[in-house]
Amino acid sequence: MTLPVAAASILLAFGAASASAADADPDFFAAALCQPAYSMETATRLYEAAEKIAKPDTSGLGAAIYHLPAPIHRDGFVTQDVVFAGTSVGVLLEGDVAAQAAERYHLTPEKSHLFGASTLGFARALPDDEQADPEFGLVSAIAREGPALKGKTLLACEFVSAEDRRALDALD
Repeated sequence: MTLPVAAASILLAFGAASASAADADPDFFAAALCQPAYSMETATRLYEAAEKIAKPDTSGLGAAIYHLPAPIHRDGFVTQDVVFAGTSVGVLLEGDVAAQAAERYHLTPEKSHLFGASTLGFARALPDDEQADPEFGLVSAIAREGPALKGKTLLACEFVSAEDRRALDALD
C-alpha cells in the first residue's frame, strides 16, 4: 500500500531517521511527538503498520483514523487511535487533556484557534537542527482539543508551510 499524498507531503520535510529507529517497531505515540525526526522510510513504516492493524475511519476531521486493537498508555495518557491528517501524524488522547499534554511536553499556547476548530491548542516548534527546511515550513509538536474531537485531544507532529503560517499570522 502506498502512502497517501497528503501524508507523504509532510514526511518529505523531515530529516532522516537513524538505522536503529528504522529497525524498531513503529511507535505511534513517539511519532506524535516528532520523535525521531521522520524520513520517508519511517513515515511509510508508520502508515503501513497502521494499515495492517485496521482500516481507517475517514468519516470525520478530514483525517484517516486507525483504531488500534489495544490502548497505548504513556506518560499518564491513553490513546487507541492513530491519525494521519493533512500535514500531521498523531494520536487521539482520551479526554480533553491538551493542557496536561502541554505541561508534560513543554508546549506553549497557540495564538490562533484555527477558526473555531480548536478551543484549546498548544505547540512547540522543533529546534532548528531538527527542522528539515525552516524556509519551506515549520515542524511542531501540537496538542489540541475542540468540539469536533468529542472528548479527545489531538497530539500530533505537524508541518505547516511558510505560506500557511504567514496566512494564519495575517488573520491574527
